[in-house]
Amino acid sequence: MKNAIIMGAAGRDFHNFNVFFRDNRDYKVLAFTATQIPDIEGRKYPSVLAGELYPDGIPIHAEQDLTKLIKSMDISEVFFSYSDIPHEYVMNKASQVQAAGASFTLLGPRETMIKSKLPVISVCAVRTGCGKSQTTRKISLLLKQKGRKVVVIRHPMPYGDLTKQAVQRFAAYDDLIKHEVDCLMISSGFLMVHQIGGKYSTPVAERRARILQLMSDFAGLQALYRDGCQALDALDPE
Repeated sequence: MKNAIIMGAAGRDFHNFNVFFRDNRDYKVLAFTATQIPDIEGRKYPSVLAGELYPDGIPIHAEQDLTKLIKSMDISEVFFSYSDIPHEYVMNKASQVQAAGASFTLLGPRETMIKSKLPVISVCAVRTGCGKSQTTRKISLLLKQKGRKVVVIRHPMPYGDLTKQAVQRFAAYDDLIKHEVDCLMISSGFLMVHQIGGKYSTPVAERRARILQLMSDFAGLQALYRDGCQALDALDPE
């Protein structure tokens, strides 16, 4: 069994853990590191989401402590699992990890994409601010004009209680209050436009781990997946 660290920003890293590491006895994930999103380090990825191999959950440390963590935890492999950064930055991190004695790995599509029984359209971009949300709304409208039922799936936002946010479905404005997402400035804005804009009203779900199971309750749906920047799709758009 190899000791591993997942470098992330409380999004893609959690997804990669769920689909590749959660029940994988070849690896022991000893820590996540966090950057980009404030107030993530110092928390834990909860045991109820981490699974039976991690009864105490998984600690989340600041990325600035990466070298120290690699050495103190005897880490064999570090998995880079976030986006919205330039290629040079990624390779500088690879050099840092290898200088500390560990291998540096990027998980690929076959290991991280979730297969869907329903058609999936993926909306991604190279950076923040390219217009993913507007594009998602337009595609959703066009599909509904053709008589399709549409579910919009958004990548998770890490604010609040991760256990309560394991799976969230938003079909009405009151669901924003129910799920206590008023503090999620970016996420709630995305959700509200889909819900209270009349013609854009659509069920919205967050978190990928159990979303596809929920979608099976709505036969004939088109899944419209809106992900982050520069990242591989979490759902297979084939």
